[in-house]
Amino acid sequence: MAETGSTTSGGLSWRRHVLYIEGYDPQGAEGYYKLFDHALRRFLKNWPVRAKAGPLQLDSDDFAHWDVAAAGPNWRVHTCYEFLRQERMIRANMAQPMWRQVPRALGLMFNYLYTGTLFRIYRASPQYGAALTYFQLLLILWLAASALGGWCVVWALQKFIALPSVVNVLVGALVAIGVFKLLRPLADKLFTVQINSHWPYLLRYGRGEPSCFDYFVEAGAQRLVEMVKAPGIDEIVVVGHSGGGVLGPAVVARALEIDPALGTHGPKVVLLTPGSLMPGIGLHRHATRVRNEVYRVAIEPSVLWIDVQARADVLNFFNFDPVAGIGIDAGAWRRNPLVWKVRIREMMSPEFYRKRRWDLFRMHYQFVMGNDRRAHYEYMMLVCGPLPVEEWAQDAVETFGRFDADGTCRAVAPQP
Repeated sequence: MAETGSTTSGGLSWRRHVLYIEGYDPQGAEGYYKLFDHALRRFLKNWPVRAKAGPLQLDSDDFAHWDVAAAGPNWRVHTCYEFLRQERMIRANMAQPMWRQVPRALGLMFNYLYTGTLFRIYRASPQYGAALTYFQLLLILWLAASALGGWCVVWALQKFIALPSVVNVLVGALVAIGVFKLLRPLADKLFTVQINSHWPYLLRYGRGEPSCFDYFVEAGAQRLVEMVKAPGIDEIVVVGHSGGGVLGPAVVARALEIDPALGTHGPKVVLLTPGSLMPGIGLHRHATRVRNEVYRVAIEPSVLWIDVQARADVLNFFNFDPVAGIGIDAGAWRRNPLVWKVRIREMMSPEFYRKRRWDLFRMHYQFVMGNDRRAHYEYMMLVCGPLPVEEWAQDAVETFGRFDADGTCRAVAPQP
């Protein structure tokens, strides 16, 4: 059993620093702070402990943070929850005119078909392949509906009004553009723009081309190196959720280039990738940069990588090896990741689960939200609880059993 924090007259004391790397989500630090605060309050309904998030601090254009103080009958934890701010880039990308975004997204679709990547994704995870195809089809249907609207107007003009053909075509084109704009709110509601904006940039990054993610990987890596040097920290957890499952390993790999002894001279460094979509890029035959970064983390003995997967989330790769599965042979050097399979159904009330089962993004975000009921996977316990993330991932049942009904944490779980 790993030694956990320090013991004081008040019981177990633990200090954790989290570096959260979001997916491609425009809500930014303010939105994620509200999400975290809501999740924390949800968590407190099930666990008889005390916890409070401090105010959001916008430290710079690149980072924000909030502090969390949590305590049980015989333990207390301080967590600095730091957020890598990509929202400026994401919002700027999504605000680009659609005449630039649409060809780029269609090019990604053609590329994934031409290179066979889409078929490899379907073999690796049929549910993820279906989800990716769904969002691509939404864009195609949006274009088709716009074109159909324009064609109907041209047909009506030709049938009932004697106008020159060039005028008919011009009016039809204007109507098609108008229909496209009218459908934009619906497309935004269905995440059509957000998802189809993300993947072309992610592919550029994966292939090692200059991309909008390069700056944030470097900023995150530099910050991680600084965090390791800070005194008094027991554990550092780099969380890469969703698209952050691509950038999380990249940040750690780059930090290891800056400081090869990263995980040997300070607190334990853990990379946590819940609901990662990294294989969706790693399976591309030209994604050499992503595979190199995954390989670097896979063979690093001083850093623990935990990949969290759930069947109920169609936006991740369940029951999948994120190293060998994307074609990396790390051989005897391999140390990572530890794959942790969790059940989202156990985290939610039966009523809520039935109601939201097919809400793709609600299931996807459960990895980083509070539960309806006490379960072996509880994100708030991972980032605010008194035990290392490693212990939860290695044996969640035994670790869960160390907590009494009143939140007291025992040194070991009771024997059956």
